Amino acid sequence: MKQHSMPATEQGNINQHGETRRLSKIWVIKNEYVRVGLAESLSTYVMMVFGLGSVAQVVTGRGAFGEYLSINLGFGLGVAMGVHIGGRVSGAHMNTAVSFTMCLFGGLAWRKLPLYVLSQLIGSFLAAGTIYSLYYDAIYHYCEGNLTVSGPKATAGIFATYPAPYLSLHSGFLDQVFGTAILMLCLMALSDQKNQPAPSGGQAIAVGLLVLLIGVSLGSNSGYAINPSRDLGPRVFTAFAGWGPEVFRAGNNWWWVPVLAPWWEESLGQPSTRCLWSCTTPHPWTTAGSQRPRQSLWKNRRAWGLKYAFEALRLCTCSPGKTTVTGQDAVEHKG
Repeated sequence: MKQHSMPATEQGNINQHGETRRLSKIWVIKNEYVRVGLAESLSTYVMMVFGLGSVAQVVTGRGAFGEYLSINLGFGLGVAMGVHIGGRVSGAHMNTAVSFTMCLFGGLAWRKLPLYVLSQLIGSFLAAGTIYSLYYDAIYHYCEGNLTVSGPKATAGIFATYPAPYLSLHSGFLDQVFGTAILMLCLMALSDQKNQPAPSGGQAIAVGLLVLLIGVSLGSNSGYAINPSRDLGPRVFTAFAGWGPEVFRAGNNWWWVPVLAPWWEESLGQPSTRCLWSCTTPHPWTTAGSQRPRQSLWKNRRAWGLKYAFEALRLCTCSPGKTTVTGQDAVEHKG
C-alpha cells in the first residue's frame, strides 16, 4: 500500500508551530498581578519615552529640532501607543489619578491600586533614565556641564513639570485640577455608548488626540502634568541624577501640586463631573425616532433630577458603582 508523504515545507511549518507553542507555554506569565504590573509599566514607559524624548529634543536642540507643538505631539501620540501596548492586559491607565477614579467608581478593585501606582512610577522613572542616557551628551553640551533647575539653561524641565514664573501655587493647583477634570470628562464622553463614543479600533488615537488638545490649550502655565506618576517618577530620578533636592524646592515647593491636585479632583470633583455628564447624556425620548412619554415635562425633569441627586450623593459617599473611564478601559472595561 502506497503511503503519501507530507511535503517538506508543510512538515516544517507544523514543526515550527509546535515549537512556538512550546516556547509560549514556557515564557507565558500566568500570574495576573505580574502580567498587569508589567503591562502597565511598559505602557507608561513607552508613553514617557516619547513624551520626554520630544522635550529633550526641543530643549537641547534650541528649537532647531522642534518646538512646543512637537512636545504636545510626542505626549499625545505616546499615549496612543501606550494604549495599544497594554490596553488588553491592564487597561493602560498610565495615570495614577485615572486608576484611582476606576477604583472610586468600581471599575478596578481597590487591592490593585497599589500595583498600578507602583507600576506607573517605575515605568516613568525608567523612561526618565532612558532619555537621560540617550541625551546625556546633548544635555551636558547644552547646559555646559551645569545641571540647573531654573535659569536660562535649565534642564530639569526636560523630565518634570515646573510652573511659569508668574504662576502662584493656588493658581497652579486650580490649573491642574481643571486639566484633570477636562481629561476625565472627555474620557467619559469617548466611552459613552449612548452618545457618540470613539469608533471601534480608534480609541487609542482618540485618547492621544485628547491629550494633544489639552497640551495645546492648557499647557503653558505648568506643563499640563495632570498625572501624578508622570511628574513624580522623573522628578525623583532627576534628584538622584545630579540636579539634587532643588527639584523639590523650585517653584515655591511646586512638586506636590501635580502630585496631589489630580487626586483631589478625582476624589472631590469627579462625582460632580460625572453627575454633570449624566445630565447631558441623551434620554430615551431625545434620540431620533423615539416618542416622548405622555407624562408632563415637569414630571420628567423632576424624576431625572431626583435620580441624579441620589447618584451624586452615592458617589460622594464612595459607594462602588460601574463606569469605564480611561484608555482601553474607557471602551472595553476590562477592570
